[in-house]
Amino acid sequence: MPGQSVIESPVTAEGAVFALHRGGKLEVAATVPLRDRADLSLAYTPGVAEVCTAIAERPELALEYTWKSNTVAVVTDGTAVLGLGDIGPLAALPVMEGKAILFKHFGGVDAVPVCLDCTDVDEVVETVVRLAPAFGGINLEDISAPRCFEIEDRLRERLDIPVFHDDQHGTAIVLLAALRNAAKVTGRTLGDLRAVISGAGAAGVAIAKILVEAGIGDVAVADSKGIVDLSREDLTPVKRDLASYTNRARLTGSLESALGGADAFIGVSAGTVPEAAVATMAKDCIVAAMANPDPEIHPNVAGKYAAVVATGRSDFPNQVNNVLAFPGVFAGALSVRATAITESMKLAAADALAAVVADELAPQHVIPSPFDPRVAPAVAAAVARAAREAGVARL
Repeated sequence: MPGQSVIESPVTAEGAVFALHRGGKLEVAATVPLRDRADLSLAYTPGVAEVCTAIAERPELALEYTWKSNTVAVVTDGTAVLGLGDIGPLAALPVMEGKAILFKHFGGVDAVPVCLDCTDVDEVVETVVRLAPAFGGINLEDISAPRCFEIEDRLRERLDIPVFHDDQHGTAIVLLAALRNAAKVTGRTLGDLRAVISGAGAAGVAIAKILVEAGIGDVAVADSKGIVDLSREDLTPVKRDLASYTNRARLTGSLESALGGADAFIGVSAGTVPEAAVATMAKDCIVAAMANPDPEIHPNVAGKYAAVVATGRSDFPNQVNNVLAFPGVFAGALSVRATAITESMKLAAADALAAVVADELAPQHVIPSPFDPRVAPAVAAAVARAAREAGVARL
């Protein structure tokens, strides 16, 4: 129609989704009154100068007298957004806003979307380091592999606040919790399981690492060229390191061949697994096919062979959703002013998450709902204890 605004057409076409996002999904709100000149003189000049001077003399006071102690920067460069890929920082902003409101709603943690218009590793690292004084933690989000590994490692080295790449560690924490409980449902322990992971990107690498640390029987990881093993000559440094602590059975060949007799399938890729391969898995196997929107193994197919089926979708039971982890992880880390998030803190988070439903386990209920009010407090308490035990807590 002549004269119709371009930005109106998506709302008309998509309805509720665009209507909900109009104007953004979060805002800044004052925590102190501004009723009159007296309030203004305390919140701003001249009173604020006293606080500034005190912090200049004792920088640790910023944790007491600013928002720093409970605020996280949600940082992306827009190179690996959800299932959308490299869509850039501007198009990534709605996702980062969404992440920020999840932090607040589920964990009581304030969060600010920070979308960077740069993709060079050095530039990303330097930019985040320069922004860091205003925040108590850094949540890295939707940064493509293998760059995400180096960015996180370098930021952890340079900053004395928690740095957490949620695509890696949030997914790994929730998956470990689900797998522990799935093993219990089928009368086994984590140590009894041989698992196969489809996908050697950020999530696949982090899941493999946490499963090994948690004591899984064995785990092999497959990329698009097959099982990641030291016998391959095409491995990147990240995958060569991965091969050094996984696949103790020294399997080679395809993902499908590795599934023969496997106890668990973990999908964090965009691939599809043939039903014939699923049929070769062990009795009472576990399938966690987490690709969105199309799982690597459709739940209806997986259910023919598996005792427990999990996905990344909200319309099937046992949703492996990162929101079960990151709000509580940061709430716990910030509550003790942790300088880092250690491996032991991640393991503690997974154990606490699994324990929330330990007395309610069933094949279709091995992980809590994101709306279970017990989740974030349990994870936060466990992470805080682990931080103190690891010696990274300042409180």
